[in-house]
Amino acid sequence: MNKEPLLKMEKISKAFPGVQALDEVDFEAYKGAVTALVGENGAGKSTLMKILAGAYKMDKGRIFLRGEEVKIESPQQARDLGIAIIYQEFNLTPNQTVANNLFLGREPKIGGVLRPLNIVDSKNMYRESQGLLEMVGAKVSPRDLVKDLPVAQQQMVEIAKALAVEAEIIVMDEPTSALGEDEVAVLFDIIRNLKNQGISVIFITHRLEEVFEVADRVVVLRDGKRVGSMDIEEASPDRVIKSMVGRTLDTIFPKEETKIGGTVLEVKNFSRGEVVKNVSFTLRRGEILGFAGLIGAGRTEMAMAIFGFEKKDAGEIWVEGQLVDIDSPRAAVRAGLGLVPEERQLKGLILKLAVKENIVLPSLENFASMTVVDRGRVKSAVTDYVARLDIRTPSLDQKVMFLSGGNQQKVVLAKWLLLQPKVLILDEPTRGIDVGAKAEVHALMSQLAQQGIGIIMISSEMPEIMGMSDRIVVMAEGRVAAVLDREEATPEKIMAYASGEGVMAD
Repeated sequence: MNKEPLLKMEKISKAFPGVQALDEVDFEAYKGAVTALVGENGAGKSTLMKILAGAYKMDKGRIFLRGEEVKIESPQQARDLGIAIIYQEFNLTPNQTVANNLFLGREPKIGGVLRPLNIVDSKNMYRESQGLLEMVGAKVSPRDLVKDLPVAQQQMVEIAKALAVEAEIIVMDEPTSALGEDEVAVLFDIIRNLKNQGISVIFITHRLEEVFEVADRVVVLRDGKRVGSMDIEEASPDRVIKSMVGRTLDTIFPKEETKIGGTVLEVKNFSRGEVVKNVSFTLRRGEILGFAGLIGAGRTEMAMAIFGFEKKDAGEIWVEGQLVDIDSPRAAVRAGLGLVPEERQLKGLILKLAVKENIVLPSLENFASMTVVDRGRVKSAVTDYVARLDIRTPSLDQKVMFLSGGNQQKVVLAKWLLLQPKVLILDEPTRGIDVGAKAEVHALMSQLAQQGIGIIMISSEMPEIMGMSDRIVVMAEGRVAAVLDREEATPEKIMAYASGEGVMAD
């Protein structure tokens, strides 16, 4: 690694009303190296990068690029300096072609550089686009519409767009959040190729295993301050976590020993289309039943069908020994089921409504008499769950859209706990939330299990599956490939069954 940084940010400070987002933060990035920027939600990572990208103006501080001080006061200035940022929410125009997105605002014109005509040189644009796409391994055509591409390929287009402006520094904000394992592997290969080309990559992620897979350095922020910086050779998960949240790795999966009761849910020969095929399993009171598998294994589709979002083709659902007919989410709720969906912002919350309204909405009829809602009882019940789950919000009337990811997830949990379910289905319960919030969600899961609630946990994170499950159901291609006890499960065994290399269970 070069001794002199390509990028140096000195004593960067930024305040918003009532919040000191950054407090004299230093940050460096080196040519041909990957710098992981980590920290809890609210630590200041995105704010720091938005200052680098010209989206925010810093209150004070200095930025040096290639040893010279620069002023970055707009995104265009950042691009002109060779800085590109790929946000978690893609900045693509969906109704235009891939090529149009790659060259948006910089379309080559017929007539040359000195005397261009106002006509786009489409042939040249498509040819250059093809080269950029091949460089990042994107299996799409420059003529494809962006809206027709899967999320993983849109991610590749974003990276190609950064290369199109000849960026020397590429910032990736949670680039793997919507990718499957195979797609993540491709992305990491691209990052290594970028390093070999001398490009500096700044990598923001919540997944520590990714840090140790691809990063050369780690910079840690906490509460708007830089609290750690280390080369990857001297780092460890425990050290990084302790810097981030002030606690050690063994507290992230606080699985409590729980007395497992009788069967609370039994699913028999359950099928839906080609994605869920003859699935059978049992769930016991107080048990956390983990569902592992690769992307496309059918886990989420199974959960949505059990909960009545999708119509089943065949199979039976038994709750506490009673056969139930679940043909809608309302029927699922009546049967004693709750579902925390994978896409909490789209399917679990109404972002423009307040915390109080989101929590009470499914159980509103329990607080009403003759169509009149008892607002006092609502406030009391919601206040109790906000305190019980430690939901950090200025007030019950705060719009959910302004909460952190971890607190949004706890609002979704509170919504279902208010209904006192017998079975709680958690689909990717800690996706997109920081390590401190993960520990809180895991602790809450253990508490709920101790209260006798049966929990189905779908997770693509192996440490979470291994750390929180009493038993593990492994799915592959829509079927149950194996059911493993906690003691016999290993990452290798789970992956063997998930990839179809293990012997399929009866």
